[in-house]
Amino acid sequence: MIAVIDYGAGNLRSVTNLLDSFDAKYRVVDSADGLTGSSHIVLPGVGHFGQICTAFERLSLGEALIEEIRIGTPYLGICLGMQVLFESSEEAPDQKGLGILSGSVRKLEAEVRIPHMGWNTLEGDAKSALCSQQVGQFAYFAHSYFCPVSNATVRSTTHGSTFSSVIENENVFGVQFHPEKSGVLGLSLLQKFVAL
Repeated sequence: MIAVIDYGAGNLRSVTNLLDSFDAKYRVVDSADGLTGSSHIVLPGVGHFGQICTAFERLSLGEALIEEIRIGTPYLGICLGMQVLFESSEEAPDQKGLGILSGSVRKLEAEVRIPHMGWNTLEGDAKSALCSQQVGQFAYFAHSYFCPVSNATVRSTTHGSTFSSVIENENVFGVQFHPEKSGVLGLSLLQKFVAL
């Protein structure tokens, strides 16, 4: 059973609608206990880095999530759900992320339109469990902060800065774009994640 985390501010309904479209079995959880025994974890993310960190603390979700990832449960973070995997963010410098991935989330360059809103390409052809090898596929983005390119990056995108649009590191997956708004590409990606 897939656990879809509800921390009070995510794009929860649109993600569960996409899971419903291919009859995936899931439950919406808002506590550490809800994660126990899950086959997969999905964290839809919309909002502010500080808000999600505060919610994790209030709901006692942070440590439980780290433990589930440590024991190998496949995790997919969407947008802010990917950003919170990192150590910190310029959006809320006083808050600590989960620290699963090293580095800091940064703000997009001022000379480009912010937020980065709309369709953009996924670049790169690294081997990926979630993405096809087709270069230049389009996905739908809505964000002002970005994750750095790292060894975990399998696809990148440029909007002023070049940033990680898909990361994969063992059982940890993240996408900066919104699969639920990205048509066939987003549906395929979520189906591949659920099949892991």
